[in-house]
Amino acid sequence: MSGGGDNVNAVFYADAYYPIQAGSIDGTDIVPHDNAVYRAQLCSSAGLYDPFGDPKVTSDSYHTLFVGHLSHDTDEESLRKVMNKYGRIKSLRLVRHIVTGASCGYAFVEYESEREMRRAYMDAHHSLINNSEVIVDYNRQRLMPGWIPRRLGGGLGGRKESGQLRFGGRDRPFRAPLRPIPFDDLKRLGIPPPPQGHYMSRYEIPSPPRRKKHNKREESHSKPPRRSVSPRKRTEKEEEEEFPRKSRRSTDSGGSSSRHHSRHRSEHSSRRR
Repeated sequence: MSGGGDNVNAVFYADAYYPIQAGSIDGTDIVPHDNAVYRAQLCSSAGLYDPFGDPKVTSDSYHTLFVGHLSHDTDEESLRKVMNKYGRIKSLRLVRHIVTGASCGYAFVEYESEREMRRAYMDAHHSLINNSEVIVDYNRQRLMPGWIPRRLGGGLGGRKESGQLRFGGRDRPFRAPLRPIPFDDLKRLGIPPPPQGHYMSRYEIPSPPRRKKHNKREESHSKPPRRSVSPRKRTEKEEEEEFPRKSRRSTDSGGSSSRHHSRHRSEHSSRRR
């Protein structure tokens, strides 16, 4: 039940999304602390959210960045101009209110390659766009297991003024716990405990997930070896039946050849006469 770090800069990040854990500053909560977390937990337990069910999402998730905290004055053109410094942009979607058309303050930027996306991920975080400090993260909607969006009580980050902070992401990581860790309760809820002894520094940048590469050599080793079929040993009866068949064939061939030679000799002798 021991707690975590003596270092205030020791942090860790979430690899999968657990609503109760996301509502906790040190990742050790075992009950929802507000109604939004409770709502997100219900959505997660009942499987009410499908991250692949949004028809608007057509980009490659491994090439796409989430850009948040945008100024409401930032439009597609100004955002493209800034983000284009980090690589070739394939598509850009600034999310707008479905009724008013006003900017919701966040966007998704897809690059032509994963390398360009990673460059923007490293360099564009906390940069200024229209005098607003933005946050940049990978597209967690499809790459983070268990993801629940903000509108359903989930999400990550947030502002203190909203009263719905969510931890475990790049902008607000979990802090190493100072209180005892309830290992048994976390295990019962299926929530991984803090990685004791493997915390990161607050100043380290967590790496976004990489696309898995299929190794043909590994695939060939993973396949079960083909069984070699040895020839069936013939029985004595089969060999006995085969032997007279061969001898008969050789006799027939010998007889036909002798008849052929005798006929040839008779024809030759008749010509001499």
